[in-house]
Amino acid sequence: MRIDKYLWSVRYFKTRSIATKACRKGHVRINNDVVKPSREVYPSDRIQVRKNQINYQIEVIDLPKSRVGAKLVSIYCIDKTPKEDLNKLELLKHTQDYYRKKGTGRPTKKDRREIDDWLDPEKEDKHEN
Repeated sequence: MRIDKYLWSVRYFKTRSIATKACRKGHVRINNDVVKPSREVYPSDRIQVRKNQINYQIEVIDLPKSRVGAKLVSIYCIDKTPKEDLNKLELLKHTQDYYRKKGTGRPTKKDRREIDDWLDPEKEDKHEN
């Protein structure tokens, strides 16, 4: 099975074309070799996928005939990504959380002052008068 089809089948990418683009950009490695999308995958291969600033490490167990359900992914691969990398994902989620909801418009004068105070703590004394 092709690497792009395999990564799509085991739900590492939402579409096959996204998996193909990742292979072309060099974000996918098999046994530490950068591969093209047409590279064949075999059981016991070790795959590294760079996605969302995290290097996922996968070991191939078996090849699915087509895309599988999320509950069945563990039959076809083992995720050997280190916990430190998965913790980075949590940190990324928290850094993207911003106190303003998207679409609420531009910051108010108070919001702007709080941002300025956070960026330059010395200005904080001037606003307290």
